[in-house]
Amino acid sequence: MSLTSLPKLNLRSLILALAVFSVLITLGNSFYATYKVQHALLINNTLEANRVYAAKLAEMTDAFLKSAQDQLAYSASLLGSQMHNKSALMDEVRRLNQQSDSFNSVVIVDANAVIVATSPETLQVKGFTLSSPGAQQSIDAKKPLITDPFISPAGNYIISLSHPIFNDNGHYLGYIAGTIYLQQDNILGSILGKHYYQDGSYLYVVDRHKTLIYHPDAHRIGQRVANNLAIDEVTAGTEHSHTAINSRGIEMLAGFAPVTRSGWGVVAQRPQQATLAGLDGHIINVFIKSMPLVLFTLAGIWLSATFISLPLWQLAKGARLMDKKEIQQSISGIPSWYFEAAQLKRAILKGMGLLNDKISQLHNDSHTDAMTGLLNRRGMQQVLDEYREERQPFAIITLDIDHFKRVNDTHGHDIGDKVIQALARLMRDHARKGDALCRSGGEEFMIFLPGLDLTLALDIAERLRLQVAGFEMPTAGFITISLGIAHWPGPALTINEALKQADKALYLAKQQGRNRSLITESV
Repeated sequence: MSLTSLPKLNLRSLILALAVFSVLITLGNSFYATYKVQHALLINNTLEANRVYAAKLAEMTDAFLKSAQDQLAYSASLLGSQMHNKSALMDEVRRLNQQSDSFNSVVIVDANAVIVATSPETLQVKGFTLSSPGAQQSIDAKKPLITDPFISPAGNYIISLSHPIFNDNGHYLGYIAGTIYLQQDNILGSILGKHYYQDGSYLYVVDRHKTLIYHPDAHRIGQRVANNLAIDEVTAGTEHSHTAINSRGIEMLAGFAPVTRSGWGVVAQRPQQATLAGLDGHIINVFIKSMPLVLFTLAGIWLSATFISLPLWQLAKGARLMDKKEIQQSISGIPSWYFEAAQLKRAILKGMGLLNDKISQLHNDSHTDAMTGLLNRRGMQQVLDEYREERQPFAIITLDIDHFKRVNDTHGHDIGDKVIQALARLMRDHARKGDALCRSGGEEFMIFLPGLDLTLALDIAERLRLQVAGFEMPTAGFITISLGIAHWPGPALTINEALKQADKALYLAKQQGRNRSLITESV
């Protein structure tokens, strides 16, 4: 069939169909992109909020434990010469128990594990000899101690904070202890118990053995939790956030932070479903509010198509009335596709190109940290996925700023932000082409060095550390950084395990005095 025998499209219908199709595709793509970006932002913001919240509560709990231990230390210093004065012992336990709500009870135990004083006296355990392994923890320690949970002689499930008592000659006389009743009203409940929400959000605390010592459901206190990634990480001393499945099989967005003094972990979490509950309604609301403009746009397109096609329609109508041979030949020689149609097509392609550019820019923005210009966690994950797919070995440098909280507290967060930005610039100055620089959160950064082994990675880390130590930051002066180095050799080791090795090396660098680089060997 020849082209001349095909039916010709009505120009107005063609313009209208192309324009409407483009508007609908653009609108649908915009809604889809908005949905995906909002979905990711809600998840990430909730995870970060829970992490910060858990860190704040862990800090409050740590401060309480320090205060409580200081109180016990003071009492122990007074009792070194009073252990044979029963009246003085009773006065001191009453004072310590009644001056604050830090403890549910206070006891003094002599070196023979005999309870010699207690408050409140209604416990009726005075004269009782401690014999259980849990109760013997403080006797055996002979140093300040926060015990693991155990059953007290009075039958309460408790945690004990104790401090040893020595006489002037350094002879061990026993200890004074304040107890927290885990299954009754206690100070942990006062600190943490006001944070339970109707949307299913809650927080809980575990000890170093992954045993629940605080939970909104009191019946769960004392249970040991297994197969929970958040608890595994927080009891290992990690502050982080990610999705987790709780004991009821509900997917939660969990943020967690360790309580340094006791080895406990605080976990704050919110159901993912509750986080995303309003997203669909939000998108529908945006759609409804956009409809008047969309309808107005479509009406404008229809009017414009009619206006654009009217002259050609009039010419075609007039051409039917022409019977002169020269005119007929001239019109028949006009191509079906004309300049205006080509320009319209070019305009549509240009418009789509601009839209794709904007979407691409949105994608780049979602993978980049706004403050430093380095990759954020999403961008970092994309890089790691590429390394995994290509089986590209790489070295890892994880680093953070030593005593960064002191910078913020001394100079303010604005100066702290400038320090972070200056450090990012120094990292870029030392990076090779192809290295991936990431800001993993706060003052924490990661560098991925494809193709390098541990020795070369350590050289790079040391050069960066020395450069930072010798660089005077704006207003804040000189700072130092600690770095942990690890290596991913390939599929024999998971990337998460390599990242944990780098975190462990960083943690050891912090422990050993900061301002140093340490290596963790691959296994």
